[in-house]
Amino acid sequence: MNFLYPDFLYFILPIIFILFGFLLTQKEIQADFFSDEVMKRLRVTSNGLTLQVRNTLFFISSILLVIALAGPVIEDGKVEVKAKSADIMMALDISDSMLAEDVYPNRLKASKQKMIEFLKISSKERIGVIAFAKNSYLVSPLSFDHSAVRFLLKQLNTDSITEKGTDFLSALNVIDSAVKKESKKYLLLFSDGGDSQDFSKEIAFAKEKNIVIFIIGMGTTKGAPIKRKDGSFIKQNGVIIISKLNAQIADLATKTGGVYIENVNSTDDVKAIMKEINRISEKKELRKEKIDKFIPLFYYPLALALLIILIALSSFSKQNFSKFLSAFVLITLLNPTQDAEAGLLDFKELESAKEAYQNGEFEKSQKLYADYASTTKDAHSYYNEGNAFYKEGKFKEAISAYEKAIFKDSELNAKKYSNMANAYVKSQAPKSLEKAVEIYEKSLKLKDDKETKENLDAVKKAIKKQKQKKKEEKKKDKKKDKKKNDKKNDKKNKNSDKKDKSDKNSQKKDDEKKEQNSSDKKDNKEKKDAKSSKDKKSKEDATKKEKKKDELNKDNNSSQKSQVKPVSTKMSDAEQAKWLKQLNSQQSTYMYMLNKPQLNKENSDEKPW
Repeated sequence: MNFLYPDFLYFILPIIFILFGFLLTQKEIQADFFSDEVMKRLRVTSNGLTLQVRNTLFFISSILLVIALAGPVIEDGKVEVKAKSADIMMALDISDSMLAEDVYPNRLKASKQKMIEFLKISSKERIGVIAFAKNSYLVSPLSFDHSAVRFLLKQLNTDSITEKGTDFLSALNVIDSAVKKESKKYLLLFSDGGDSQDFSKEIAFAKEKNIVIFIIGMGTTKGAPIKRKDGSFIKQNGVIIISKLNAQIADLATKTGGVYIENVNSTDDVKAIMKEINRISEKKELRKEKIDKFIPLFYYPLALALLIILIALSSFSKQNFSKFLSAFVLITLLNPTQDAEAGLLDFKELESAKEAYQNGEFEKSQKLYADYASTTKDAHSYYNEGNAFYKEGKFKEAISAYEKAIFKDSELNAKKYSNMANAYVKSQAPKSLEKAVEIYEKSLKLKDDKETKENLDAVKKAIKKQKQKKKEEKKKDKKKDKKKNDKKNDKKNKNSDKKDKSDKNSQKKDDEKKEQNSSDKKDNKEKKDAKSSKDKKSKEDATKKEKKKDELNKDNNSSQKSQVKPVSTKMSDAEQAKWLKQLNSQQSTYMYMLNKPQLNKENSDEKPW
């Protein structure tokens, strides 16, 4: 336990001890004139609190009050604080045209009021001021001391620079030399735009030097004359000049990556330009600082001191006071408050848990924080326990610990939700990313944090990728199923084709066998017929020879005539055998040719499979 303001203990406590030392040793005034026995008889009752008891109570209460003022605390680690800034330079046009009164009270005064308002709403930014007309000058460098910048700004007027005209390129040169070259530069310009219609040189220079320009256009398109201090108006060739807002200056802002806004009678234009600067600008880290974090304990001695003062001022009797004091001690000793944030000796346990966490002993740190949280129900301990679980890679346990940490502070709850969402992302459980998105959004409602936004965007992109993968996998599965079905159908078709081919082949073989059998039968019949015809011819020839012999013997003349007739009407045996042979050969070839067309017709009628 430490004290934030130990000076109270060093300088006030000794004075209290000396003062109450005199009071406690001092006797009553009456005791100087009367003895103790007489004083006892003179008192109305001796049951009430004596002066010494009351003084003692006041003494104790004053010591407790000094301890409370000293600020007793328990160290709760260190918090790193980072100072970030966009480094904005404000440039004010102080040429004579800014004295036109088309904006109340005039363009210059209205610009300075808007710049002061901008300083109020940008308290965390470093801001500098440039004044320019024909030439430009640095009024204030970049500074967090906005009061000093405000003082220097109020002193600016059209007499500060004697040159006439408006040169924006000179203002850009000043900001380039005033701000470090390696960083991005932001210029907020208050001007009526001057008379130039071409800002190509300024735009090219700004892009080259990495300058982003934001412009609030001061003035109106109708314009107004320029009034001098003596009340006369500025003339040119005897004609009063009307100064109008140059709308072409918008190109200088938009083409360099900035924003152009025309002025309004309220501060809405300044607030809008501040939002745009915060949106576009890249804040750089200026410095880091570690700040000690404490758990305050001042309310314990303060509450006890107030209670003792009430007792000292009350009309408690000795018996009632002793009873009340004993009861109070018993209650505090026997029934300690479980909901207290820290006990008087708990800081040792917390320090050891913190040291273990810093040394990478996350399991030990988690156990210490868990033990402390189980007795005190402290939200910080649950939160630290969750962090230790997270470092161990036990993301489910970390989530349950974070859920128990319920803070009254919205920023702490935002941090808790952000860490819990990170744990959901790391857990890789089903639908953990969708749950993480919900919790990130809860955190952003409590506090707008850049890192939380980036994590939320990354998780949303991951969810989209998962959905796309699932769609692609479904498409692949469908393609695989189609391929499988096509293969099955192809196999079935092939099997059916094979069956059909085998059936056709078997049919062809059967047909060929039938044809062969039929041709064999026909050949056998022809052979039998040929044999039978040969036998008949041989018998006929034998009978003819016998007849010829008889006829030759009877009459030679008559036999010659009868021989001519049979030769002319009947063939010889050799000719007959030749003729039968040729006839048999023609029949066999004709039957073969007849079968071919029949097979061709059958093939033409066949099915594809």
